[in-house]
Amino acid sequence: MRNLLCQRFGFPAECIIMLTDDQRDPFRLPTKDNIRMAMQWLVQGCSYGDSLVFHFSGIGAQVADDDGDEVDGYDEALCPMDAFQRGPILDDEINEAIVRPLVHGVRLHAVVDASYSATVLDLPFLCRVARNGYWQWEDQRPPSGAWKGTSGGQAVLFSGYSDGKSNFAVMPDAYGSVGAMTHSFVRAVECEPRGVTYGRLLTSMRTIMKCGGGGGYDDLQGPIGAPMQHHQVANFSGVQEPNLSSSEMFDIYRKPFVL
Repeated sequence: MRNLLCQRFGFPAECIIMLTDDQRDPFRLPTKDNIRMAMQWLVQGCSYGDSLVFHFSGIGAQVADDDGDEVDGYDEALCPMDAFQRGPILDDEINEAIVRPLVHGVRLHAVVDASYSATVLDLPFLCRVARNGYWQWEDQRPPSGAWKGTSGGQAVLFSGYSDGKSNFAVMPDAYGSVGAMTHSFVRAVECEPRGVTYGRLLTSMRTIMKCGGGGGYDDLQGPIGAPMQHHQVANFSGVQEPNLSSSEMFDIYRKPFVL
């Protein structure tokens, strides 16, 4: 993901914070406090024209909703490495931390590669494949009437759907594996032409996931794919299809994907 941002979209490396399990620096480990601080850092001082990216690849969870703001009665959550001691980070908190502060002219794209991640940013609109094979929007605004939108900006989440029946892959080497959602997103962005629409990008991701991702990055050419050719693709989240959720509905077949 870092290579994609820097080499495809020109993000400065010094503007990226990475939290990974193999870090020696305790402030670069994906603990609950560090993820909270990173989310605050991401949106702090954001202004018109800013493009922000949030990526999480790990374990997700569902917990019973206690404030009546979930259509399905459950909060989605991300699990930091100290989740057993500190608990997960709920979608309510994530929404308040990185969605609510987005002012006019600010774009946030999130890619979450985790189980139960379909609405983990608590965005009001969800887009997924209907029975007719077309991507369609669904209204996910909470029954309580709670506001889950931005402060004028736009938030878009690429996540995944699972029916809970898929097999989870066991990864012998957690640091040598790439999640299936992350793989499909990176590969689709690299293989599709610039200016690809959100709809085309989602369809490409869906095809890659249905085909098992091709088993790796051997067929992904260029500087982005090269560092990943020795990694294995592992569907540790059990995600079967990509979803898109957003702070506002738009024509996914016309709007170009731009980071």
